Amino acid sequence: MNATDDRYLDGNALGGPLAELFAPDLTAATVTCANCGGEKPLAAHQVYPDAPAMVVRCPGCTSVVMRYASDQRGIRFEMTGVRLLIVAERNGETA
Repeated sequence: MNATDDRYLDGNALGGPLAELFAPDLTAATVTCANCGGEKPLAAHQVYPDAPAMVVRCPGCTSVVMRYASDQRGIRFEMTGVRLLIVAERNGETA
């Protein structure tokens, strides 16, 4: 065991911070495309709802940035095409 082993928490420690991130309307969040580096609000992205999942493409280079699906098994949200997601501050606090 090394000196840092006693400093970690399990994934439950993310419950509060992630609730703050996913509570606001994310359509105003700025998405940075992992492919081209373009920065646009999520609302400006192209959404294709007809696939098994909703596919979100970058408006600049059309690379897939996100996929969202929901069914009886639960919600699946994949963001491998997102380099950075910035949620604007509200009331002086970071959302």
